[in-house]
Amino acid sequence: MDAGEKEKAIQPSKPSSLFPLFSATTVDTVTTTVTDTDTAAGDPQWLRNISFSTAFPLPSSSAPFVGDVFKPEDANSDDEGERTSSKQRNLYDLVASSSPLSSSGEERKRRKKKRERRRMKKRRKEEDEVGPKRSGVGARFWMGAKTEPEKEYYFDVRGDGDNLAFGSLYRMDVARYDYHTFNEFSGLEGNFYRQKSQDSLLEVDGDLLDSNLRIGGRYWSARYSTKERNKNFKHVKIVGKKGLLCQEAFIPMNTEDSNTPLGKDDAEESWEDELIKKTREFNKMSREFPHDEKVWMAFADFQDKIASTQPQKAARLQTLEKKISILEKAVDLNPESEELPLYLLKAYERRDSSDVLLGRWEKVLMQHFDSCTLWKEFLLIGKCDFSKFKVSDMRRRYAHAIQALSSACSRLYMQDSKKINSHSSEAALIQLELGLVDIFLSLCRFEWQSGFQELSTGLFQAEIEYSLFCPSLHLSVQSKQRLFEHFWNSTAKRIGEDGSLGWSAWIEEEESRNSIIKENSEPEIEIGGWTGWCDPFSKNEETEDHEKTDKDNVGHGNVEEDHETEGSQEEDDIEALLRKLGINVDAKPQNEVKDTMTWNRWSVEESSRDSKQWMPVRENFDDREASEELSRAVLIEDVREYLFSLHTEEARFCLVLRFIDFFGGKVSQWTCTNSASWSENNLNLDVVPGFILESLHGIFELVNGSQSCPNNLTLGDLVDGSNDIERFEMNRFLQNSLLLCLNVFPRNYQLEEALLFSEELLVSGVNSPTISSTPPQVLAKSLLKKDRQDLLLSGLYARREAAHGNIGRARKIFDMTLSSIDSLPRDVRENRPLLYLWYAEMEMENGDALRSSEHAIHILSFLGSGEEYSPYNGEVVSLRLLKAHNGFKEQIRHIRSAWAHGCLTDKSVALLCAASLFEIMTAGWSSAIEVIDDTFSMFLPERRTQCSQLEFLCVWCVSLLQRQNKELTLSVVWGKIMQYLQTYPYNPKIISSVIEVGSLHTVPQKIRCVLDEYSQRKPSIFLLLFALSYELGRSCSHHRIRGLFEKALTNDKLHKSVILWRSYLAFEIQVAYNSFAAKRVFFRAIHSCPWSKKLWLDGFKKLSSILTPSELSDLHEVMHEKELHLRTDIYEILLQDEFDPGI
Repeated sequence: MDAGEKEKAIQPSKPSSLFPLFSATTVDTVTTTVTDTDTAAGDPQWLRNISFSTAFPLPSSSAPFVGDVFKPEDANSDDEGERTSSKQRNLYDLVASSSPLSSSGEERKRRKKKRERRRMKKRRKEEDEVGPKRSGVGARFWMGAKTEPEKEYYFDVRGDGDNLAFGSLYRMDVARYDYHTFNEFSGLEGNFYRQKSQDSLLEVDGDLLDSNLRIGGRYWSARYSTKERNKNFKHVKIVGKKGLLCQEAFIPMNTEDSNTPLGKDDAEESWEDELIKKTREFNKMSREFPHDEKVWMAFADFQDKIASTQPQKAARLQTLEKKISILEKAVDLNPESEELPLYLLKAYERRDSSDVLLGRWEKVLMQHFDSCTLWKEFLLIGKCDFSKFKVSDMRRRYAHAIQALSSACSRLYMQDSKKINSHSSEAALIQLELGLVDIFLSLCRFEWQSGFQELSTGLFQAEIEYSLFCPSLHLSVQSKQRLFEHFWNSTAKRIGEDGSLGWSAWIEEEESRNSIIKENSEPEIEIGGWTGWCDPFSKNEETEDHEKTDKDNVGHGNVEEDHETEGSQEEDDIEALLRKLGINVDAKPQNEVKDTMTWNRWSVEESSRDSKQWMPVRENFDDREASEELSRAVLIEDVREYLFSLHTEEARFCLVLRFIDFFGGKVSQWTCTNSASWSENNLNLDVVPGFILESLHGIFELVNGSQSCPNNLTLGDLVDGSNDIERFEMNRFLQNSLLLCLNVFPRNYQLEEALLFSEELLVSGVNSPTISSTPPQVLAKSLLKKDRQDLLLSGLYARREAAHGNIGRARKIFDMTLSSIDSLPRDVRENRPLLYLWYAEMEMENGDALRSSEHAIHILSFLGSGEEYSPYNGEVVSLRLLKAHNGFKEQIRHIRSAWAHGCLTDKSVALLCAASLFEIMTAGWSSAIEVIDDTFSMFLPERRTQCSQLEFLCVWCVSLLQRQNKELTLSVVWGKIMQYLQTYPYNPKIISSVIEVGSLHTVPQKIRCVLDEYSQRKPSIFLLLFALSYELGRSCSHHRIRGLFEKALTNDKLHKSVILWRSYLAFEIQVAYNSFAAKRVFFRAIHSCPWSKKLWLDGFKKLSSILTPSELSDLHEVMHEKELHLRTDIYEILLQDEFDPGI
């Protein structure tokens, strides 16, 4: 074996290069220079890189230092090969801690002391210069360069002292690279990427460093990484190359632009450059478009972006001041805007104190007294301020808001009445009065949740009487209030009470009664002479009278003395009686309750009284028991400041619908779910509504039934819903109110449906919202006797019969009603689509599938053809089907002209539903979906998202898709449901349909992705409740459910939801069994929602085993300070313990 082969055999395998920036030929060339002694040196493998293969002699004292970046030398040059072969590689040995100090060691010790003195003076932690190390340790330069360095060696004036400690280059000090494309790195033409700082980079080997190094930190320590991250580096714009999968597939049209290199401005941009450019753009746009609110708000948002990059608090405050100045200028230029003042006040909230902020709010509200949006936000801020919250202060704010908006409505109504064509002012009046109704409902719900249920009910009674049953007299505001005060203080029955007539009917009855009394009364006979004169009293009689009065006064004085002595005797007798009972009267009262169970019993008793005492007590001073409950009476002084008049029919009807919904009645959707009124109403709830509980229970049963380990705890069990109210008395109150309201809104099927439902609950005689087995026949027949032309009432009565299983009787009612419809007036015949649709839906839901479909086709064919209705006899005429197809097209074309003017009614939507249902049973699903899609295409997106009729059409289509789920593919059903969810993301029925369809046909992860996406984009309380019900049904991890709660609480609006906090608290107690987490949640909850009495009582009920008696006593005192209405005294519970020790 020759020398070449022997050297080749002994040569070790080539190590992988740590810096793969060079070609393979360069690596091979330099690797051949490594001798056998390199392998025996024991150095780390990565240190054998070609970049560290050459050593230079020790630099002299006059050697220049590195001032700029040099160009590396070419690795392929012959001179470099000769130089590397003649020099030996220097070895890095570890420095022994026990070695004697040499001259270099003494020098290091002196410099170490010098560094310490410099650190104490400058108060900074940085490393000093490190002198030359051992002989043979020289500078290194990168191999693979094209040119040789100008100097043979360089001196590093800021060397790393850690290299001496480790004896080699430390691995965390070596540059790191990310691979982009393997082929591009050979030519160094790829794009550079800056690696994000990760937690793994911060985890350095701290145990291997001494104290000085740990103080100074490594290059990748948390201190230095933060410092580097805040430097103003250039932001490299990563521009990906347009790679072609097949280069010969086509010829690019514009080759010049694709080969044009990017300019310097396009390639990189620092944060200062972006700041200057954006500021210049916003300044220019604000000058060109000074009345564009979006420009000013975007400019203000950009200041928040700037503040997020500033670590100093003073700089952030300065940026906030700049944002405030921008918004102040925007408000001055746009004085009529409502969004800009609200945005400005939110900026003030971050800077000013609560007192200063309150003054700014009052100043803004004086200028915008007719803005419902500003008043709602002002009231919400007042409720959520825990330190300043009091019930009396909130009542004062509500009174100011209602009076200001009421005066604005009256002024707008007077201006509207003087104009002939005032469609815009009429629309503005409707919107203003609807906003006023929203604030009034917020007041009633606030009083109810703070414990004043009687006052809340009295406010509803007073406002409905004042607005709906006002006498038809031209009265001023003061005269109307005085007349209403006379009615309120009388013994007349108010709305909701048995025998109530209404304010106007009571006045008419009083006038007729007074006229009868005047007619029947006889003239009084005057005593005296014919002249009418009487004899004057004599002086003797006067003196006698004075003597009698003096004697009477003396007698009264004796009587008063006797009463005092009798009272003292009674007190002595009571004290003696209490001592006999074992009660020490002289003992000091003990305010502290030492048992948590006593507070638990108090909370239970308080909740029980809240559920029973919701109806106002009428004044009756003759009755002793009633006089003791005068605190439950609602006087005229309690409601006078909150009364207002409604001039539009839409606002009056909205008030009645909100009244029904408030007291748990069944009412159809009163507004679009995308409106602000719907969201605000749901956020103000403290219990889950009944229709939502039914949907949540259905989802839970559907999901939980497929689990191997079913869970029996539903979301309704966590938060007690409507079962805490005496439903029987409330249903009777609601029924009496609806019977009276039907006199104002005759033949209104929504009120009639709510009335029949309340009658069913009342007949059932139970306190739970279960359906009675007996339909409301008596009430429906009595109403039909009064008005036989009320066809919609007949249809509702037939539907209730079908719901209870009486299909034959329901068909008979429908057939009789439809047969007589052609002989009725035109305004009555316009309700035909609703009756035909209800009849067809009843047949589709009940009965045999084949026979019911034929019967439904027979019914809808008469609606489409326009022929006179005849009952179904078992066959369908094909000619009538053809006429029905053409008739539906003609009717839809006719009503589209009305839709163009914005006139979309319930009758037209019912006609569309009937036409699509007819197309499903005759032509197929494609034709039916085409009918609905054509309808949606006629409306703009803004109009579509705010129309309740179109939303009803979407919900109806979704329910129909669910019923026909087996006949359609998943892509069709899922696609339409997701399309409607995108348009109406707050609709609970559509959200429920997404979970139901997804649970049957998709994986859980897809459902969760949809729910998480809409929770971030369009958060709502109902969406969160459905997501929680789904996770509880699947027995999901507690971390997932807790994450849903915390994500929802990050939202500013959901953070003030009482339902959300109550659900969170119940989850921690009853599901997670985490008492400490429940305690934290409770204190966070009462700080966010201090007005909710149920939330406070949940802490007494569920945390009695966690909180101490002193903490519960403190909570009780805080409830008194916040002026929440407490009906039970704690001493009542203590007296029960005193007399009944077994309790």
